[in-house]
Amino acid sequence: GPGILTRTLLNAGVRVVALESNSAFLPNLQSLENSLDGQLKVIYGDFFRLDPLVTGTVKLPAMCSDKLFETMGVAAVPWRADVPVKVFGFLPQKKERNTLWRLLFALYECTSIYKYGRVELNIFISEKEYKVLTAKPGEGRAYQALSVLWQVGCEIRLLHMEPWSSFITNLKNGGLAVPKSTYLPNDHLCLVRLTPHQNLFAGGLKPTNSSTFIFMVKQCFAKPRSRLTDRLNSWSLDNDGKLQRELEIPKSAEMRNLYPEDYRRLFEALQNSNMFTEAWFHDDILETIRNIN
Repeated sequence: GPGILTRTLLNAGVRVVALESNSAFLPNLQSLENSLDGQLKVIYGDFFRLDPLVTGTVKLPAMCSDKLFETMGVAAVPWRADVPVKVFGFLPQKKERNTLWRLLFALYECTSIYKYGRVELNIFISEKEYKVLTAKPGEGRAYQALSVLWQVGCEIRLLHMEPWSSFITNLKNGGLAVPKSTYLPNDHLCLVRLTPHQNLFAGGLKPTNSSTFIFMVKQCFAKPRSRLTDRLNSWSLDNDGKLQRELEIPKSAEMRNLYPEDYRRLFEALQNSNMFTEAWFHDDILETIRNIN
């Protein structure tokens, strides 16, 4: 784009590493880099194509996060330390939902950029996806597995809303290429800050079992109107309702009624029980990872 975010950050006096995926724009950026005495570093690459699952050499502008962080001179820090890097950018609209899932897996498994600590994302996303990320029980179709998992994983803060009319995204037909939305408002792009929680892995949830948590939530939202009691019975767990009583979740509660923190408590309780086995998720996990990547 026209470099609005880059200029704003440079004017604020911070050190900026700019990833440019279009080689045609590199000469002008490199000229700017040479004039700023070390404040700007320009790298040919695409942030949203980091760590592709391919064999052999990764071809630019795709790149590996290890090489990117080495080039930036940023070392890994413990999860509970301060945020090591702040990322600013625009989520690709054509693959917005897919990109959110890829980032989510990386967050929970502490892979890719999250190997280096609690990397903070400040990204423009469509209003409809922002509504999904922040939805709560009772908000109909907006409340989804993505809502639960991002809210458990991150503090989500809306920084700014900008009308789509501010962005010339497609002049081919004389109009804007605004993603269509039937059930949710989508009149703006939203600048959203996603800061991973320091205590994300403080309990029974760990990077080693987080994929199981993700797929437990996904399975629950496959039939959001089903009752938790029935879901546990289908998994051959908690047939006498003891676990549900201990969690103080009503017997009639449907999957769409549970708050994000309820899903985390449920998962940690199952992890601590002798009823739980992860084997029944295995095939679904492999298939979904293949689809997402």
